[in-house]
Amino acid sequence: MDMQRLNSFLSGEFLFSSRYRVWRHVIYWSFHITIWATFWLVMGIPGSFGRQLFNMSLWVPVFILFSYPLVYGAIPHVLLKGHVSFFILLVLAWAALGLFIDSAYRSYAIIPLQEAMGLENIVPRGAMPSCYLCMTTSAASPMIIKFFKSWTIKQRDWMLARQQKLTTELELLKAQVHPHFLFNTLNNIYSFSMDNSPKTPGLILKLSSLLSYMLYDCKAEQVTLEQEIETMKNYIDLEKERYGNKIEVSWNVEGTIKNKFISPLLMLPFLENAFKHGVSEQLEKPWLSIDISVKSDSLRCKIANSKNEFVPYHTNGNGIGITNVKKRLALIYPSKHELKLNDEGDFFVVSLLVKLAGDKSAYLETAGQPQITQTIRHENLHAFR
Repeated sequence: MDMQRLNSFLSGEFLFSSRYRVWRHVIYWSFHITIWATFWLVMGIPGSFGRQLFNMSLWVPVFILFSYPLVYGAIPHVLLKGHVSFFILLVLAWAALGLFIDSAYRSYAIIPLQEAMGLENIVPRGAMPSCYLCMTTSAASPMIIKFFKSWTIKQRDWMLARQQKLTTELELLKAQVHPHFLFNTLNNIYSFSMDNSPKTPGLILKLSSLLSYMLYDCKAEQVTLEQEIETMKNYIDLEKERYGNKIEVSWNVEGTIKNKFISPLLMLPFLENAFKHGVSEQLEKPWLSIDISVKSDSLRCKIANSKNEFVPYHTNGNGIGITNVKKRLALIYPSKHELKLNDEGDFFVVSLLVKLAGDKSAYLETAGQPQITQTIRHENLHAFR
C-alpha cells in the first residue's frame, strides 16, 4: 500500500467506517493513557514510566463511563440538534458529578487495589485537582473528536446530496435539449420530403449521425472538441440544404482542436437559435458567420447572424435551447462563466470563451469580441466588424 492509498485509507475508511470502530477506540485510549503517563513522569510523580502507565490503565473503565454518555448522548442528541444552552448546562452538571466520581473511584477501586498489590506511593484519598483534570480531559478530547467527525459526515452527506442534485438537473436539461433539436431538424427534412427531393436520404443520414452523438456520446460529462465541432458542421449542412443559395454561411476554424474537451451541446444551441430566430425570419438574403479558434488552452467561439432590424431576437420564451444552456452553465461552471448575447439591430452576436484543460475540465467566460478572419459578403458587414 503506497503512501497515497494509506493516507486515503486513514482519512476515509478507517475514520468513518464502523468496521474499524473497536480499533479506533483501542488506539485512542492507548494514546490517551500513554500521554498522561508521560505527563506524570515529567511532573516528577514517583514511579517508573511502566508504573505510571499501569496506574493510568486502571482509570480507563471510569474514563469510558464518564466520557461516552457525553460523546454518544449529549453531542448527537442535544448539541447537534441545536440545543446549545441545554448542552452547556448538561456539561456543567456532568462536570460537577465528575468530582464525586473521581473521589469515589480512587477511594473504592484504585486505592484498595494498590494496597492489595502491596504497591508503594499509593494515591491519597480526597479531592485531587490533578486527577480530576485527567478525568475531564478524558471526556473533553473524545467530545471534540466526535463533534468534528459528525460535522464532517454531515458536510460530506450535504456535498454528496448537492452533487446528486446537480447531476440530476444536468441530465434533465440535456434531455430537454435532445427533443428540441430533433423537432427542428425533422421539420427541415419534412420540407424536403414534401417536394420528393433526392437529397432526403442524405439528410436523414446526417440526422442519424447527430442523434447518435446526442444519445450516446453526450452521456459523458465531457466530449472531444472535434466531436462537438463536427456536430455543428452536420447541423449547418442540414440547414444549408434547406435554404439553398438563399443564405451565405461563413465557417472558420483555427488552431488545434485535437485532445481538447468540452461539456457537450454548449455551442450547438446558439447555432440552432441563429437559424431558427434570426435567419429564418429574414426576408432579404440572410448570412451567418461562425468563427472558432483554439490557442493554447483557450477556445474562442463567435456566432453572428443577420436578422430583421426591428424584430427582437428570441433568447427566452420558446427558445428553450438557450435557456437550458444558461442553466447548464450555472450548474457546471458556477461563478466561472459569463455569457454575452448582443442584439445589434440587423445582426445578433454570441461570444464565448472556453478555457480548456487536459483533465477534461472546462471554464467558461465572456469572449472579448474576437476578430473575424474570413470575409463575409454582406452589405452590413462593416457594422458587424
